[in-house]
Amino acid sequence: MLINYKNADGKTIELEVSDEVGTFYLESIDAEKKNDRRNSRSDRHSQLSTFSYEDARYFSDGTDLLADLIESEAVRNAMACLSERQQYLIRKCFMEGWSYTDLAALEGKDESAVRHAVDRAKKKLREVLK
Repeated sequence: MLINYKNADGKTIELEVSDEVGTFYLESIDAEKKNDRRNSRSDRHSQLSTFSYEDARYFSDGTDLLADLIESEAVRNAMACLSERQQYLIRKCFMEGWSYTDLAALEGKDESAVRHAVDRAKKKLREVLK
């Protein structure tokens, strides 16, 4: 079976493939087109820009979703399972919005060390919250 394949450079290449591979490729292309069409329907999806809000964390009625989540019993219990350093890193990165680079500069450590420490803390939180 011959199929036309467009590579990353935008060049179209005609390839000879087995019927099984060709059928799979053509079916996957059709499925991707249907999925794109389904996800672009305006009656099913709304752009965030259509909502009015004062701040990204708040709805117009003043509800602070992040604060509500942080104050939940499940999150407090999960945070209590972390070491003091892990709690500090989670608080700085996700609650106060610090970047790994800024936090590493503050602590005098390498950015990758901070990122790995935060990843370990997130992994532990995920395990506790399951």
